[in-house]
Amino acid sequence: MAPAPVPPSLSRAELRAVFAQQTGAGTAGRGLVGIEVEAAALDPASGRAVPYAGPGGVRALLEELAAGRPGAVPQYDRTALVGVRLPEGGSVSLEHGGAVEYSSPPCSCVAELAGVTDRALRGLAAAAGRFGFALVPGAQYPFTAPGEVPWVPHSRTPAMRGHFEGLGPPGSAGVQVMSLALSTQVSLDYGGPGDLAEKLRVLSAASTPAAALFVNAPLEAGRPCGWLSRRMDYLSRTDPARTGVVPTLLREDVDVEAFIDWALGLPMIHRSAPDGGRCAAPPEAFGTLLRKGFGDGSRPGPEDWRAHLSQIFSDVRLRETLELRAVDGPPFGALCAAPAFWTGLCYHPPSRAAAWELLRGIGAAEHRAAVRDIARRGPAARLAGRPVREVAGELLRLSETGLRARIAAGAERPEALEFLAPLQEVAATGVTFAQRTLDRLREDPATFPARHIARHRIPG
Repeated sequence: MAPAPVPPSLSRAELRAVFAQQTGAGTAGRGLVGIEVEAAALDPASGRAVPYAGPGGVRALLEELAAGRPGAVPQYDRTALVGVRLPEGGSVSLEHGGAVEYSSPPCSCVAELAGVTDRALRGLAAAAGRFGFALVPGAQYPFTAPGEVPWVPHSRTPAMRGHFEGLGPPGSAGVQVMSLALSTQVSLDYGGPGDLAEKLRVLSAASTPAAALFVNAPLEAGRPCGWLSRRMDYLSRTDPARTGVVPTLLREDVDVEAFIDWALGLPMIHRSAPDGGRCAAPPEAFGTLLRKGFGDGSRPGPEDWRAHLSQIFSDVRLRETLELRAVDGPPFGALCAAPAFWTGLCYHPPSRAAAWELLRGIGAAEHRAAVRDIARRGPAARLAGRPVREVAGELLRLSETGLRARIAAGAERPEALEFLAPLQEVAATGVTFAQRTLDRLREDPATFPARHIARHRIPG
């Protein structure tokens, strides 16, 4: 007699629970918006990346934040200080290559978010200045070569490097993404199942052409790299099963159940270790781990499922919020273009419907081909045979329409429209953030690092 099958360690209801607070019956979604800004920590004269340790390192910045603010809570990875929860809400943390990430609290509108983020970033920059370094947002460390990265002692780093390197060519650029890439990510919420399904497919489809408005990574090791977005180039060569556009999310019938099925098929990269850090998970699909366990007598629980969802790096990442990850981080003066664009497009149903009519039917392979083209040529690229500049310009118009509708309804303040101006200039002229950087480099290469940092650092 065959043994009875082992039930999974998490039920379907437990897997859905991550999304339940948003998709429960009667939930309409609160229309909140948040931002995560990753900034390179750089020597202001040479552009060299700042190390983790030492009196002028990024750890010293975290130590000051943790000690100097009543109510601040330091965050450790084993014994390494890697973040601080801020008493006013939000947090500061370190990426693998030393980038300083500010994560805002959720805000009621883009204008409120802009004020909260500006105050927080200027405070961080002032503190960094006391340690002799600058914080520069963008899409990639501009003056650091892949072999010069000052790694932060995250316990998950070896597991992630091992995962990407073990993939062979499909993971060939994963280590560069971990260490050099920067981004500005936007978090939005969702309501019931129908609202979530519509937002998932529209935002997934819009992420590719939208990226053309933001390309901002033309340098590597201080020299032109041949791409307008080296970050997008690297991401397009990193674990395609969990990055870029997700085919499932482009389907007309996408829902939470389809997303869960897709996520269960991905391997987990790292899990919690007994010493409080992270260690490599068995290289098996998460659904298999639910049945077979980790091999040490334990099986995944709810926190493992949440951790697994955080190890998905797709253009749209679904957890308690919708996280928009496709676009390059813009310069400091244009940071709020990202939340303004996504908020206008996402929170106005007529704009969402029009965006889907514009983009429906374009398959995942066509999106991936366009991403490679956009990384090289920006708005001059093509998506499924159509000029990306025209498609992105129409999405920008729909976003503006959505923001104006929110302003008329009292959900947004009028100044939110101003944040779209940098993107409108790109759409009108075809001249990207990346091209402007290349033009300034050619003016005087010898003085460029100091000029670039002075122009784009967060003022303190």
